Amino acid sequence: MKHKPVVAALLLFAPLTATACGSAQAGDSSTVTVTVGYQSKTINTVTAGTLLRSLGYFEKQLNSLHDGHTYKVDWQDYATGAPITAQMTAGKIDIGSMGDFPLLINAARGKQLGKPTRLVSVTGYNLRGGLNTIVTSPNSKLASLGDLKGKKVSTSVGSAADGTLVRALQRAGIDADKGIEKLNQQPAVGASALSAGSADALSQFVAWPGLLAYQGKAKALYDGAELDLPTFHGVTAREDFAKERPTVLEAFLKAQAEATDYLNAHPVAAAESVAKATGLPAEVVYLYNGAHGIASFDPAIKPQLVSALKQDVSVLKAATLTGDVDVDSFVDDQYVKKALGSDYAGRLALKPSASASEAWPKGASRTQSFKTPAELLAYVSAHQDGIRAAYVPDATTGTRWFADKSVWVADGDELLPFVAPETARAYVSAHGGARVVTYAEALEQAS
Repeated sequence: MKHKPVVAALLLFAPLTATACGSAQAGDSSTVTVTVGYQSKTINTVTAGTLLRSLGYFEKQLNSLHDGHTYKVDWQDYATGAPITAQMTAGKIDIGSMGDFPLLINAARGKQLGKPTRLVSVTGYNLRGGLNTIVTSPNSKLASLGDLKGKKVSTSVGSAADGTLVRALQRAGIDADKGIEKLNQQPAVGASALSAGSADALSQFVAWPGLLAYQGKAKALYDGAELDLPTFHGVTAREDFAKERPTVLEAFLKAQAEATDYLNAHPVAAAESVAKATGLPAEVVYLYNGAHGIASFDPAIKPQLVSALKQDVSVLKAATLTGDVDVDSFVDDQYVKKALGSDYAGRLALKPSASASEAWPKGASRTQSFKTPAELLAYVSAHQDGIRAAYVPDATTGTRWFADKSVWVADGDELLPFVAPETARAYVSAHGGARVVTYAEALEQAS
């Protein structure tokens, strides 16, 4: 299956909100409007979007500049990164946030139009690729990637989720262009297609897989972390804006770092705040953004992420969405380094916290962590009417998932959770005596 050039891909994802109308400057010369494009429901961008906006940190940083200007922030919410890129290259958005594959299209489109952009920081990331998941309908008989051959699979072409689908199929020996019927759809459209039966599977980015699983509308088929390739979301800025107003960009990055620290220090409150702003269940937001969530948050541009970005170029080239992309020119960490000063080196060296089993009791402002999934299950079994959500890390990849949506394996006294059935079966095959059990059976054994 061949895809049309990047222009078509950009036009496909029309914004769900009002069209951008801001500019770097508005009104008289003393008034500066900074236009920020973000994706409220792509919740790994919250430190540069939804959460940052609700906390007001950027406005506070701008007010502290005292440079003779009055600043106004125009926040514009979009469903995907593509319309943000379109508005940036039109000079109507100054700063935007999006996933790694859209960032590359952002770079390519900016260069193509003579409106270059730069990657200036990172929001949320997962070093194994766990932010993307392939799901099927709850009653689907599809149980492995191999079962997707000849099936209709919905994804958003040019997104990281599409990249996960292409790479996963390649590893399974399936040509992503000829082996499946790929449906190029916005996430919400794909979710509806899955529910209606017009799509057999859906490959999407955060928070769609977790949301559909939580709602009982989907079950996981493939955990993106099995690829063991980093995936992330980041902040991009127009080069001309960055050069014209470096102090404004630095103010944004300082504010982003503050929002990151808030999220890490107050994960439950942050999840509740994002849930209120987006309409997503807080339990789903916490799955990804919580204390031991699938995403880690840090504005530093880590070498592993830059390396992954370079590997992503070939996937987009094969889909004819971009040509070559000079990643080294696109990545520009000078602004975040200046914004964070001596803190930058420490943030760059930070490693993601280890996954843990975690329960969120009803009415509680804090969660409770457990050393093993079995200990969590014992707690859940004893408090079944008092649990808001329970999370466990995949025994193979570490990807966190809902305990009641996981595939459970009993191996003697051990209880092991898996996001996808194929990895659970692989474990059982390699460990004599191990067997797949239901969630109810796992709860009973743990109690």
